[in-house]
Amino acid sequence: MQYQQIRNFAIIAHVDHGKSTLADRFLEITNTIGKDKLKEQFLDQSPISRERGITIKLAPVRMKYKLWEKEYTLDLIDTPGHMDFSYEVSRTLAACEGAILLVDATKGIQAQTVAHFNAAKKENLKLIAVVNKIDLDSANTKEVTKDIVELFGFKEEEVHFVSAKTGENVDKLLQAVVEKIPPPKVSENDPFRALVFDAIFDEHRGVIIFIKVVGGRVKKHDQIEFIQSKTKVLVSEVGFFSPSLIGKEELSEGEIGYVVTGIKDIRLTRVGDTLRFLGSNVSPLTGYDMPKPMVFFGVYPKSSNEYVHLREALNKLALNDGSLTVTNEYSAFLGSGFRVGFLGLLHAEIVKERLNQEQNINPLLTMPRVLYKEENGEMLEPYMNLSIFVPADYVGAVLTVAQNKRGTLLDMSYHKQNAILKYEMPYSMFIRGLSSDLKSVSSGFASLDYEILGYKKADLVKMDILINDNIIDVLSELVYSDEAVFVARERIAKLKENLPKQQYKQVIQAAIGAKILARTEISPFRKDVLAKMSGGDRTRKDKLLEAQKKGKSKLINISKVEIPQKALLSMIES
Repeated sequence: MQYQQIRNFAIIAHVDHGKSTLADRFLEITNTIGKDKLKEQFLDQSPISRERGITIKLAPVRMKYKLWEKEYTLDLIDTPGHMDFSYEVSRTLAACEGAILLVDATKGIQAQTVAHFNAAKKENLKLIAVVNKIDLDSANTKEVTKDIVELFGFKEEEVHFVSAKTGENVDKLLQAVVEKIPPPKVSENDPFRALVFDAIFDEHRGVIIFIKVVGGRVKKHDQIEFIQSKTKVLVSEVGFFSPSLIGKEELSEGEIGYVVTGIKDIRLTRVGDTLRFLGSNVSPLTGYDMPKPMVFFGVYPKSSNEYVHLREALNKLALNDGSLTVTNEYSAFLGSGFRVGFLGLLHAEIVKERLNQEQNINPLLTMPRVLYKEENGEMLEPYMNLSIFVPADYVGAVLTVAQNKRGTLLDMSYHKQNAILKYEMPYSMFIRGLSSDLKSVSSGFASLDYEILGYKKADLVKMDILINDNIIDVLSELVYSDEAVFVARERIAKLKENLPKQQYKQVIQAAIGAKILARTEISPFRKDVLAKMSGGDRTRKDKLLEAQKKGKSKLINISKVEIPQKALLSMIES
């Protein structure tokens, strides 16, 4: 294949701006998928992606397109738009020479639009600006175009206008891809070298790696190796995505395709690594760091019988999701479970849905925590650079929310009717409702993007919840010292509201070490022990009441503390 007629490109945009629908039109125009087989969001093979209407996994596909009597190979990679999956976009961009920057004509530029634009410019990609959904009555095409020109530096005549839903002008956009996006930069005589930008696990064929060939060629039976992980591979098949896997004789310079490795453990491979022939001396390509989980949940089976099933299900998911980390954990209250790391709250939500839909497991997730560190006796917490994109009318309300979330304002700029606010803020604010609070005060218009900045000192203390002096370990959490009393009162009030009465008194406390911050009680059921008495003097009644009192005191000491799942869930959700 002549690399001059290859175009490797991605579609990047904020979530729900129409990336997958545009990809559908491309597949239709190029006859890659027949109309009878094409369904909406074709490249989103996950049922959860379809249900939510969002892309959560990059998806490559090869299309053939004839223009000027030449046939071009278009390798498209559809990308996620949500900030939890920004790492998928960075991996995609490293394998491309250009990208379509898609903006919804009804919503305009949003936070992920800006973030993806900046990421693409860092990779020196050729960008094509596109305004989508021009067919809608609510489309504000002129204003959105002006914003694109002002914010990103495009010329007005460079902006394309399409309706991915109806197909209007999509054929012209496809032609622009061929005209404007350059072919891959390769040296024809270079030895084999390829960038690994994704990997999946197949039960029958082992690990299948997605690659961009930068130099040379690779074919079946070649012996190759990962430069960094040192894993050796005997190639059992190569091919391209259509979007199903289609085998071919070889992959040559400039092509995007796959290699079937036969490896049974995906951890032996590394996304971002470089492939080369076994024993060759070529240097590694510039890769990228794998994402690190930032939000951790305890994941427990609702009954001990489900433990093995849950363990197998989590390990199976981890085979195809390198960002998911799973370690064993034990709770004195819930028994054996797992500490699972996620990229963010949406990632956690999706994994829980997958466990439910694919494995028929509905696990219990404990309170989310971020990854704290301790150095020289001091607690450190992760910080992020946060960008908030919001209509100017809501700036005041957003400033208030950000201040309440311990944000430090770094910069604020206005572009037409919109403002971009840049903050430095603890990452833990995401699990304290940052997104929902900003959406609430901005009538849903605020959009966010972030990148992890590093760790900073934090004045944190460990707060325990006790019931009758028994620590409920799954409810322990790190809180800011200056908020400890407020949080303590809030937690025990919530628990009191949701715990049922028992035969004994329940004393609920929130404490830091031996210091009690807040306390409340739930009175026991009161049985009328005097009901059957038909007579007798006062001393006899007092004896019965004293015996009842001693019995209830004994119950407090010997009874096992039980928290119904409803009460536990109410604490987690709060």
